[in-house]
Amino acid sequence: MSESVAYPGPPGSHSSAAAAALFPSETLVPLVGFRAVADAVTQLDAGHGVLPIESSLAGPVAETHDLLHDHALSIVAEAVLPIRHCLAAPAAIPLDEIRLVLSHPSALEQCRLLLDRMPLASVLPAATTAEAAQGVAEAGDPTAAAIVGVEAARMYGLTVLADDVGDGPAFTRFVSIAPYTLVGGRRDTARTAFSFVTSHRPGALHHAIEPFAHAGLDLVRLVARPIPSAPWSYRFDAVVAGHPLDTTVREALAELAERTRAHRILGVYEAAKESQ
Repeated sequence: MSESVAYPGPPGSHSSAAAAALFPSETLVPLVGFRAVADAVTQLDAGHGVLPIESSLAGPVAETHDLLHDHALSIVAEAVLPIRHCLAAPAAIPLDEIRLVLSHPSALEQCRLLLDRMPLASVLPAATTAEAAQGVAEAGDPTAAAIVGVEAARMYGLTVLADDVGDGPAFTRFVSIAPYTLVGGRRDTARTAFSFVTSHRPGALHHAIEPFAHAGLDLVRLVARPIPSAPWSYRFDAVVAGHPLDTTVREALAELAERTRAHRILGVYEAAKESQ
């Protein structure tokens, strides 16, 4: 297995900063897109991968949730980083003359107020914020801009038109993914990620997660994702504060298994320190 760490590149993305924070001594390898990272880790071409999974402003990152579900991967660590976006272009230009804005969908969601100030600009999603910066720099279109980090703007020679353009203070949770599950870490700050599918009937979700409430366990995240093969049906990705070897967590997960159609552990890891 390679000891390298894959992240969705090119260099200069927020994911590259997260990868460096999680793996300061490892070789970091930028890949094209989220799926390429998941594939590299699954195929053992990389020892770990780093992907964003949640934004404090835009909510869950759907693509990461789906890749974790579709691949034999597990979350083994997390980091929460402050995110500061800027609007950058090949040269200085008034905002009302911008006709195209590129960025990752999560970044676009975090900067709605900025986009409202440019009603004539079309919005084009990119695989990463750094790829948006690279694309704008290489195209050289004076009316195109990218919502990126300041480091990426500097790296690709763009001019910052407006700094700190998010709708509010923003943080992104990044996860390290691996082809194995860790269970030997600290228990007092452990998080257990899991996924489950309920029956399609009234009250099924409440019935499934009720054991966690009865045990006094905190479900720190609960995300609904559509099941492509079954229209209007959903699976749920969740995270509980606790370790699966602790009695209360183990018993709650066992009850969940009895009350759902399918379930799976998606990772055990230490909770990151979060800023408010």
